[in-house]
Amino acid sequence: MKLIVNGEVQEVAAATLAEALDVLGYGEAKVATAVNEDFVPAGLRAGHALSDGDRIEIVAPRQGG
Repeated sequence: MKLIVNGEVQEVAAATLAEALDVLGYGEAKVATAVNEDFVPAGLRAGHALSDGDRIEIVAPRQGG
């Protein structure tokens, strides 16, 4: 399905947010996620179903100052 990931349209074969993160190479990375501007906590990603055209934001924490 077509998803918009961090502003870029991508074809991703995944039914859930957790599967999409695996396909996109994030696997077990510590990231924050939102789907259609709604925050999705790590514990809910496996049950968060995706639909064609969903907008996913993936943000990695930064260190330093």
